[in-house]
Amino acid sequence: MSESEALLAANEAFYRAMNRRDAAVMDALWSRKTPVVCIHPGWHALVGREEVMESWRAILSNPETPKIRCADPTAHFVGTAAFVICIETIGANTLIATNVFTWEEGQWKLVHHHAGPTSTPRTVSRPPSRDLN
Repeated sequence: MSESEALLAANEAFYRAMNRRDAAVMDALWSRKTPVVCIHPGWHALVGREEVMESWRAILSNPETPKIRCADPTAHFVGTAAFVICIETIGANTLIATNVFTWEEGQWKLVHHHAGPTSTPRTVSRPPSRDLN
């Protein structure tokens, strides 16, 4: 598996954990060594692993939490860090997200997630994403 494929697989695992409401997998995807931050749409910045994971447990335990579709992910590398930019579709809403990863113990681990509204959906230039259910 190439470096890019491994990063995109980690990003895909993040969305799969959301859609399956799997708090244990979500917990395993986030870094335990590097400081983490998460900015959910419309929320303030959540700083620190405890606060970030508490938010995910609340979101994932809510049966009303909608499914999220990730499309058009692109991988970018900066030394031992990397980020993925992608489009999130939640119902009729389109968001743009940045997911930042660090290389930790042989795996890409999340250190930052930020999703927010985008003015217009970007035309997908690659094959459509898979459902991550």
